[in-house]
Amino acid sequence: MKQWLGVFILSLSLLLFGCSSEAEGEKEGIVVATTGQIADAIKEISGDHLQVSALMGPGVDPHLYKATQSDLSKLDKAEVIFYNGLHLEGQMLAIFEQMAKEKTVLAVGETLDEKLLLASDNDAMLHDPHIWFDIELWKGVVKAISVQLQEEYPEFKEDFQTNEDVYLKKLEDLQSYAKNRVNELPQEQRILVTAHDAFNYFGRSQGFEVRGLQGLSTDSEYGVKDVQEMVDFLVENKIKAIFIESSVSDKAMKAVIEGAQEKGHDIVIGGELFSDAMGAEGTTEGTYIGMYQHNIDTIVDALK
Repeated sequence: MKQWLGVFILSLSLLLFGCSSEAEGEKEGIVVATTGQIADAIKEISGDHLQVSALMGPGVDPHLYKATQSDLSKLDKAEVIFYNGLHLEGQMLAIFEQMAKEKTVLAVGETLDEKLLLASDNDAMLHDPHIWFDIELWKGVVKAISVQLQEEYPEFKEDFQTNEDVYLKKLEDLQSYAKNRVNELPQEQRILVTAHDAFNYFGRSQGFEVRGLQGLSTDSEYGVKDVQEMVDFLVENKIKAIFIESSVSDKAMKAVIEGAQEKGHDIVIGGELFSDAMGAEGTTEGTYIGMYQHNIDTIVDALK
């Protein structure tokens, strides 16, 4: 009886201790990001200290994404929420505004100097949200994430700073790799044609002329006139390859190829690029660096 009573008292003490810890606001290190790109940066900085998850997986289009009940549960449990901002996750802004009343919610793209951002072609008040395709800009995002994490979890500050420094060096190496590969192409062959305007930051930073059939958001419509204008551009510039995207239907690009063929110009799909989403988790392309390197290699190899 005494032994049973001792176990009961010990169990009750542990339960009360747990409740006391929660009451004091002890953090569990739960961080949620919207996109894989942001989640990958958080994981690089946090190492094994935090539980990091992304709402949007491979092939998911953030422009059209709507939060599920499961997402709302994850966001509710998160201690810190990171999202891209700049209207990339346009369907979720009201949720982030509500969550920000209770916890830290950071739009990483909006931490950057507006002077460094590209304007939207359709709305002078908006900016192109595809900032991850400029490695220099993404380094700024990584620094902003690190600052926020160090503030939220000061007990890991030194580790976060060390991990940030290591990751920034990797990004510098990626910049060098990309530059060397792009230099394999003559300037007149640096024309990138994709399904939608996700690659303008890539074009600016790597010296490509970029054309997209759709606008900055896949929510925008395209018509017969858009397809015809794209076909004319491809024929006039004797472009031999265009690219599809992992998170966008290839239907429109196939129509462009057919239109070019009708005009006697053979064109092929040069490969699939990762635009708004990365590859599958656990693969090389499921990391920011692997995704970017895949895109560089695919583009350069197809346009040679």
